[in-house]
Amino acid sequence: MNRPLSVIFAAIILDAIGIGLIFPILPALLRDVTHVDNVAPAIGIMTALYAVMQFLFAPVLGSLSDRLGRRPVLLISLAGAAANYLFLAVASDLWMLLLGRAVAGLTSANVSVATAYITDISPGEERARRFGLFNAMFGIGFIIGPVLGGMLGDHWLRLPFIAAAALNACNLLLAVFILPESRTPSREPLDLAALNPLRPLRWVLSVKRMLPVIAVFFIFSATGEAYGTAWALWGGDVFQWNGLWIGLSLGAFGVCQTLAQAILPGPAVRLLGERTAILLGIGGACTALVVMAFATQGWMVFAVMPVFALGGLGVPALQSFATRQVDESQQGRFQGVLASALSLASIVAPLAFSSVYLASRAHWPGAIWLSVVVVYAVSVPLVLGLDFGKPATDPML
Repeated sequence: MNRPLSVIFAAIILDAIGIGLIFPILPALLRDVTHVDNVAPAIGIMTALYAVMQFLFAPVLGSLSDRLGRRPVLLISLAGAAANYLFLAVASDLWMLLLGRAVAGLTSANVSVATAYITDISPGEERARRFGLFNAMFGIGFIIGPVLGGMLGDHWLRLPFIAAAALNACNLLLAVFILPESRTPSREPLDLAALNPLRPLRWVLSVKRMLPVIAVFFIFSATGEAYGTAWALWGGDVFQWNGLWIGLSLGAFGVCQTLAQAILPGPAVRLLGERTAILLGIGGACTALVVMAFATQGWMVFAVMPVFALGGLGVPALQSFATRQVDESQQGRFQGVLASALSLASIVAPLAFSSVYLASRAHWPGAIWLSVVVVYAVSVPLVLGLDFGKPATDPML
């Protein structure tokens, strides 16, 4: 692997670690700062704020990298991430944590720049493999992040932020000395309309046939936000898990999901077809969620992880179907629509699930997982209504 690609992959791993390391320690950190026991609303706000900043600034950073070059935008975002983690390490008020998490969302929006960099330096025949590695790096980071955050947070709540700052600083130094520019900066005026994150959604409103597909993607993304919002709170309330055990459980979840998405979708679609594979994924996730809702011992959560992993079938099978419904000339626009829909789900869902947890915590914390089952159930009639035998024929689809 060439050195520039190694630096890019390191940046992606660090972005994912930064997302994941805060999950195990966030409830304890917010209680320490706010002196309030029920911090579910604050967690929902912080998670949504992070997603809002990614949603708003991903197109901005991508467009700036077209104008200024990839390297300066990546260097600035890495430096900003390192400084921001140091700021979070000393934050003593809720507003400071909110500001720090907003800046973290802004700097992690450099994923769009990293994607463009890989495209710049990869020949056409290498792009699929390298983007596969790109997704694998993100998965690795999200496995490491919760475990590292839980382990370090048990020693000191601020230690995970210091570790993240040090890792980002090391990656910044690597980028300064190793990462070359991948493209000649453009001299054309900046297209301000391209910075509008809602722009891709206008197109999908004119393509009625794709609305159910987008809705299913939105639902799948929304259900995924429940884990980052409520997992640590639920683990502490029900099993009295410390940061390490919360991190280990999230790490185990990440490992199972990553392996399932890497191994199972291809054989499942070939043997069962896309519709059945999607429904099997929904069924596996819902079965595991019901077990978690009624779990009384922590080992039960780890035991049900292989069933949970079946949920990883849903999105790849849906992606396989969706790409056949859109003409080749519209694939890029369709992916932009998906990115916008998933970002919106990442904003709305944390606020909704944190409210559910706040309402149910005193009587039954596990009810949060049944609410996720209800959301999944909405997608079932949509999936059943999709025409899996009919590819796109109209170039406008």
